[in-house]
Amino acid sequence: MEKVSNTVIETVVEEPIYDTNHPETILAAVEHAHGGWNGLWKKGDVEYTYDYRSPSTGKADVSLERYIFGSEVSYGNYSQHQINFMQDNDDKVIQYFNGDEIAVLVNGEESQNPALSAVSDFLRRTNYYWFTMHYKLNDKGTKVKYLGQEEYNGKTYDKIDVSYDAEVTGKEQNDSYIVLVNPETKLIDRFFFSIPFLGVNEPVIAANYEYENIDGQLISTKRFYFMPSEQGYPEEPNLVQTLTDIKFGNGFTVENIQQ
Repeated sequence: MEKVSNTVIETVVEEPIYDTNHPETILAAVEHAHGGWNGLWKKGDVEYTYDYRSPSTGKADVSLERYIFGSEVSYGNYSQHQINFMQDNDDKVIQYFNGDEIAVLVNGEESQNPALSAVSDFLRRTNYYWFTMHYKLNDKGTKVKYLGQEEYNGKTYDKIDVSYDAEVTGKEQNDSYIVLVNPETKLIDRFFFSIPFLGVNEPVIAANYEYENIDGQLISTKRFYFMPSEQGYPEEPNLVQTLTDIKFGNGFTVENIQQ
């Protein structure tokens, strides 16, 4: 009888070249350091609890977030919404982006409010993007420029300008970034970004990230945001995002993600 081998052959993905003369390689190295897009995509989907909070006021947006990576479907079920929308009530709000269109349920009824639809569409796309940012910085249409090195908190970082070609993305307004990459860990510990949707057209909002390894993917579970003023950036963050209870591979589909 022929003996059948039980040996499992693992595919080893080589670490990308990290070359400041070709800054696109730095973004590829960042993606690799986070576990790679293929690693994330194979997990299919994710669910987690999202807490977006102002330390000074205690106000927060709290939601159960669900995404399907292959189609960028994005679902958010809010138990609290005191910052980005409907700040003056306790209505139960569900936002659902099916990859093409946004739907908003308020207390179980579909909203026809165009302003709420607009901000919900923005949040669904934005929350998904922030979760997958490190895998998507080098998407099609990316324009990258190396800006030299910068010291921050006693460490030396490679500084990169990241913007997008509107003709490729199909968007009139595209976010832009200045990212600080740790050349040793290949992680983005700090970056600056714009939000054209909110009228912030230059990358001036600062963000510091902390990471956890969740099933082989480095996920930014702690995010600290600093808003600029005439005095510069504050020592304490204006807003803090916390991601908890992260679960991959839930079997979500367009049909069941809202259940």
